[in-house]
Order: sequence, then C-alpha cells, then structure tokens
Amino acid sequence: MIPSKEEILRISGVNTRKCMKCGKCSGTCPSYEEMEYHPHQFVDMVEKGEIERLAASPSIYRCLSCFACVERCPRGVEPAKLIEAVRLAVIREQGKDRLTPDDISALADPDLPQQAVVTAFRKYRK
Repeated sequence: MIPSKEEILRISGVNTRKCMKCGKCSGTCPSYEEMEYHPHQFVDMVEKGEIERLAASPSIYRCLSCFACVERCPRGVEPAKLIEAVRLAVIREQGKDRLTPDDISALADPDLPQQAVVTAFRKYRK
C-alpha cells in the first residue's frame, strides 16, 4: 500500500506549501526531457495527495537525485527529497529494501566504514 501524503511529507521533511509554482526547479533539471512529471509537478501532486499517480510513474526512477532543483528553488522547497521519498515508498512496497544482519556481512566490503552501514539502515527504516 502506497503511503499517504502525510507519510511522504514526514519521510521527506519537505513543506510543499512553500512552493510558489515558479518552475525554476524544473528549468534546471537535467532529466527534464525524460520525465513524465517534472519537479514542480511532483511538489504540486504531493500537495494534492496524488501519491498513487506519482508512484506509478517512471519519472521517479529518472530523477538523478542531483539536487539541482533544490539549489535553484527560491523558497527552499526540496523536490528531489519528495521524489526520493516516493521512490523509497515504492521500493518498500515491493519488499526490496529489507536486509538482515546476516546479509550485510556477506555483502560488506571490509574497507567500508561502519558509518555507511548504519546510515543505510537509518535511511531504509524511516
């Protein structure tokens, strides 16, 4: 089950009501041409609670998470964080975000800092 608007806002930490729909975020997006919905549309759709439509869109996988949209926004809205939250919700729904501690020891590079492992656990347990 795809989470509600409130859950996406909680995961992302974004205030969609700050958006003034200027489109500067979309104007700077390097993936603009490949996306069905653009960064400013993501913000608007989340605000309207249209999470199911976003979750079904291939646009959530076309976002590069480069945060160019975040840098360009004059109001501090962070569209990339919303896209990442919806993408994470879809991955969780599909059950592809679960690792057991035993899985990690087999996958972990001995040179990988423990902090990276802890950070990954935190990210996928929001």
